[in-house]
Amino acid sequence: MTRNVGDIDRVGVVGAGTMGSGIAQVAATSGHDVVMRDIETEYVENGFGTIADSLGRLVDREKLTEAEAEAAEARIEGTTELADLADCDIIVEAALEDIDVKRDIFADLDDIADPDAVLATNTSTLSITTIAAATDRPGSVVGLHFMNPVPVMQGVEVVRGEKTRSDVLEFAHAFAEDLGKETWESDDKPGFVTNRILMPWINEGIRAYDEGVASKEDIDSGMTLGTNVPMGPLQLADHIGLDICLHATETLHEELGDRYTPAYLLKRKVEAGDLGKKTGQGFYEYD
Repeated sequence: MTRNVGDIDRVGVVGAGTMGSGIAQVAATSGHDVVMRDIETEYVENGFGTIADSLGRLVDREKLTEAEAEAAEARIEGTTELADLADCDIIVEAALEDIDVKRDIFADLDDIADPDAVLATNTSTLSITTIAAATDRPGSVVGLHFMNPVPVMQGVEVVRGEKTRSDVLEFAHAFAEDLGKETWESDDKPGFVTNRILMPWINEGIRAYDEGVASKEDIDSGMTLGTNVPMGPLQLADHIGLDICLHATETLHEELGDRYTPAYLLKRKVEAGDLGKKTGQGFYEYD
């Protein structure tokens, strides 16, 4: 049986990138000891740098005190050894969005993790059932899709695999809520709830711009003012990363057919290396 959320001693995070470091941060600020693992020391150190910057911004905005930020950072242990996650009560994988990479990680976690541990994946589009099948405990595998940036966004999508047990689902909801998040649940269908709806919205905004329907500014203004969303499709694509948008849309296209065909301009931008805010150039320019 799955542990109670109140009994969690240690949280494991696989991956110290944008998502992994964010998940480690919110777990630590919620009072949990965290083990954050990546394959290279450099990546782990970069993850700690991202966390320090994020905590600093929260202190500046008076969301945390200096003492709370320091205590949260002290709760996070970095490692390059997967075996260091062996005594974690829940392990959240936030590695590369590649099914083979994730299956390999889960096969390894299956060997080292406590038998009662919950194994969660932060995948945004890939099948929980396929990932879980790499283990001998598919009932203990669940999707926990955090939104980016994790410390700021309040939502977490809980995804039910074909064999995910009901107590594991309940634990996943309770864990996310313990981190101060709100949850919704999705079946293990391509794109789940968020990306199944969000990616075609972004894709159609890019297509409208490419076809000259309006300027990029007017497309984004039309959607923010007309539908009360905080960012328009082109702004949001830049924020997420055009490469990530393309990968998600291609995955949905493969699973669901032509209605998810990636916009030509999206592919062209990615091929040119203009990936959005992270490269300084996407549909807009950034410092």
